[in-house]
Amino acid sequence: MRVLVVGASQGTGALAVKTALDAGHDVTAFARNPAKLVLEHARLTRAAGDFHQKTSVVEAVKGHDAVIITASATSLKGFKEQPRYFSLGTGYVVDGMKAAGVRRLVVLSAFGAGDSKDQAGWFLRTFVVGMILRLPFEDHDRQEAMVRESGLDWVIARPGRLTDGPARRRYVRATGSDPVPASISRADVADFLVESCTSSTHLGKAVQLGG
Repeated sequence: MRVLVVGASQGTGALAVKTALDAGHDVTAFARNPAKLVLEHARLTRAAGDFHQKTSVVEAVKGHDAVIITASATSLKGFKEQPRYFSLGTGYVVDGMKAAGVRRLVVLSAFGAGDSKDQAGWFLRTFVVGMILRLPFEDHDRQEAMVRESGLDWVIARPGRLTDGPARRRYVRATGSDPVPASISRADVADFLVESCTSSTHLGKAVQLGG
């Protein structure tokens, strides 16, 4: 499978690139500065581009079978400058996928977005989602709504607090109100994102992740 990872230079995106390569996929790492990705592989292609530039995104989507969106601002300043950071770029990805006939879309959101806000504890719901990270979570809500209405074959991942460490592949996945552990490693999130490119288990669902 040919997989495009949007926001691939670091963090969960970089781990998704490595995980997809390890799974035998051909991978395109799309980022403003893909040279930051410390990885070499015969099936890896680097593509420099801007998540918020439509032509750049639409061109990158062509020729792929699945797209993973992990792009995010590196600080809250980025969301103050562009409150639609997630949803703007995601809209361009959706447009590009429809134009190119690409069906599978996997999106990294966060626990506390959408209907998972009701499952969050009082502190997370009130202070983190409602105040400290209000702008990112408001835009995750817009992003998720856009994905749901896209008509594509989509999966939304909602991990809890992200930690470093290896993939253990024993994490919890929940699509209803069942509780999940509060944190999860970025490597395990990457595992879920890549798995969702080929699995039909969670198509059309937002999945809470913890473990």
